Amino acid sequence: MGSAPNKCSKTVKSQRRPYEAERLKAELKLAGVYGLRNKREIWRVGYTLSKIRKAARKLLTLEEKDPVRLFQGNALIRRLKRVGVLDQEKGKLDYVLRLKVDNFLERRLQSLVYKHGLAKSIHHSRALIFQRHIRVGKRITNIPSFMVRLRSEKLIDFALTSPYGGGPPGRVKRKKMKQGSGGAAEEDDE
Repeated sequence: MGSAPNKCSKTVKSQRRPYEAERLKAELKLAGVYGLRNKREIWRVGYTLSKIRKAARKLLTLEEKDPVRLFQGNALIRRLKRVGVLDQEKGKLDYVLRLKVDNFLERRLQSLVYKHGLAKSIHHSRALIFQRHIRVGKRITNIPSFMVRLRSEKLIDFALTSPYGGGPPGRVKRKKMKQGSGGAAEEDDE
C-alpha cells in the first residue's frame, strides 16, 4: 500500500518529562524574549537542532581524513554558516555541538525585524510580518519563523505595498482623509 500521501513527517519530539519545572520556566522565558506564539515553536527548533547535532556526532565518530566526514561535515558547516547560526571563523564540527536553541531563534525573521528597528517590540514585529508589511528582498513574507540567511539579512525592509513602506494609505487613514475632505466641502456649501 505505501504511506499515506498527505502524512507529513514529524516536526516535534515529545518531552520525556512533560512537567519538569526548570524546563517549563526556561521555555516560558524563551517564548517571552523571542515573542513566540506557543512552546511548540521552541520544540520545533529544538528538534531541528537535535537532528543537526546527531549528524555532527555521527560524523565525529569517523576518522578525520574519511571522505564521508570531509564531504558531509563541510556541507553541514556551510549550511549553518549560510543561515548565520554558526560564525564564519568557527568551521569545525565541535562548534556544531555547542549550538543552542537561542542561536536559531536569533535568526528568525521576527527577531531580525525587531533588531533592525522596523518594529517597536518583538510582538509588534510578529504582527507586521503576519499582516504582510515586511519583505525580504523582493518577496513579501508572512511567516515569522522564516530563517533569514546572512546574505538576505540586509534586504529586510517594509513591503512596497505597505503603508509603512510608501504604499497607499491604510484603511483608517483613508477613512480619516475622507471624513476630513467631506467636512471641508460641507463648510464651503454653507
